[in-house]
Amino acid sequence: MPSIYTPQDPVRQYPNPPFPAQQQSAPGDIRKMDPAPDHGETSYIGSGRLAGRKAIVTGADSGIGRAVAIAYAREGADVALSYLAEEHEQAKEVAALVEAAGQRALLFPGDLQDETVDAALVAKTVESFGGVDILAIIAGTMPTVDSIDDFETETLDHVLKTNIYPLFWLTKAASPHLKPGAAIVTCSSIQGFQPSPALAEYAVSKAGIANWTRAMAQQLAERGIRVNGVAPGPVWTPLQPAFVPNEKIESFGSESAYGRPGQPVELAPPFVLLASQEASYISGETIAVTGGTPVH
Repeated sequence: MPSIYTPQDPVRQYPNPPFPAQQQSAPGDIRKMDPAPDHGETSYIGSGRLAGRKAIVTGADSGIGRAVAIAYAREGADVALSYLAEEHEQAKEVAALVEAAGQRALLFPGDLQDETVDAALVAKTVESFGGVDILAIIAGTMPTVDSIDDFETETLDHVLKTNIYPLFWLTKAASPHLKPGAAIVTCSSIQGFQPSPALAEYAVSKAGIANWTRAMAQQLAERGIRVNGVAPGPVWTPLQPAFVPNEKIESFGSESAYGRPGQPVELAPPFVLLASQEASYISGETIAVTGGTPVH
């Protein structure tokens, strides 16, 4: 993988489309993706910016969550890895990387659509690490529905239960343990600001995440807890072969100003910044990471 630290042309730093046609069943597997995504396994170094912190990262088995978990560990944090049971093998790889960085890893399989699972995740993290002070809420789903004629309430329920409800459930469960200096980092999307027609359900959820971030930042400000978000543009994760049609996979990311999708490791630095004390005067903000495409 290319160095993420050496000055270079960002447009050509990672693979550009066209990509091979490829489809997977949800939630997707990084080992079946072509080209292979970069989560920072060998490319992210770290410098101790989160030393002594205790983090929960949801969706930590693959994609952006995997990259964030690796980065947090290499920045000095212990990391609780939240993922679906069927993603266990990928999550074990991340746990090994966390431990190789000299940090503690907690493997926690479970579906965050169930409030009791969210509460149990926080409780187990506190029990294992002695506390929690970073919530990186990243896990999500992204169904494609081309027409309102194909809309199903079940799909919308699934999207909101996966993408929105855990914001409330995890934060409520963690609230008694969050001390001044704690940070919550959410994952919105460019779709929350500039929606695609076939991603209406997903876009609504991502707009909701951005607004939840603004509201909760104000609610928790007096307690010294910061709440911020990241809004990725097109990123090469298993969500793409799992939910995007082949004809769009082949050109995926070409719509960005860079003409390519981002790699998960390119999302890790803003998640690190927003979790760190360096961002002490940043709260209620959502940073767009879109390969040069403006977000309005």
